[in-house]
Amino acid sequence: MSKLLLRTIRPQPTLPSFQSQARRSFIHIPNLPGTEAQTLSATRILPYKSSSLYTLIADVDSYSSFLPYCLDSKVTKWSAPDQNNKTWPSEATLKVGWGGFEETFTSRLFCVPGSIVEALGGEAITTLSKSDLAHHAATYDSPAISNNVFQSISTRWRVKPFHYKPPTGQPQTDKAEHPARDQTEVHLTLEFQFSNPIYATLSKAVAPKVAGIMIEAFEVRARKLLDGPGAAVHQDGTTSVGKKIGA
Repeated sequence: MSKLLLRTIRPQPTLPSFQSQARRSFIHIPNLPGTEAQTLSATRILPYKSSSLYTLIADVDSYSSFLPYCLDSKVTKWSAPDQNNKTWPSEATLKVGWGGFEETFTSRLFCVPGSIVEALGGEAITTLSKSDLAHHAATYDSPAISNNVFQSISTRWRVKPFHYKPPTGQPQTDKAEHPARDQTEVHLTLEFQFSNPIYATLSKAVAPKVAGIMIEAFEVRARKLLDGPGAAVHQDGTTSVGKKIGA
């Protein structure tokens, strides 16, 4: 009888309450729908010198004037001089906004002169060679800078000359030489993971299109600043208002 009584009153294990399950799920954000990592890319062939396009991409202070969802952009740190005695952006404060929300966060920047501009936020780390970034040695191993929008975000712009020779209209035995046009392949890669499921939900409709939207906006800016006799960016990287990137 006593054994039966003990078995009856012994506390039984209970299932976790819904509230505790919800609390754990919310804290463990990576498991929530929409906060998984995403990778997007877009490419354009533009009829301009790669050096001129790189000048525009490295002008981080101007991002807010043409990139969608970028409300403000300000370079706050610069690199040491590179082998050509030029300095490049190494840190910037960016304000982004969409759907009535606005957030400001800090990005680390790495510039491979004439080729790559990379911006990293949150836990993102660079895969660029340290030997190509000697001028960024002071910030290359800097710790991650957390923010309220992204767990990690990496934005990489890459430019390279795209040499195109117009067809001759003759059989392949035709050895005539035709001057190559100044063209550049511009490639944009975005890798990001939201830290807040609210932002993931708000951006769900537009997020897959962001890379294409950004590169189209850049193409419009390039056309505006590089075309015609009043072009704002010259071949040496200077602008019509005297500003020079990598000065």
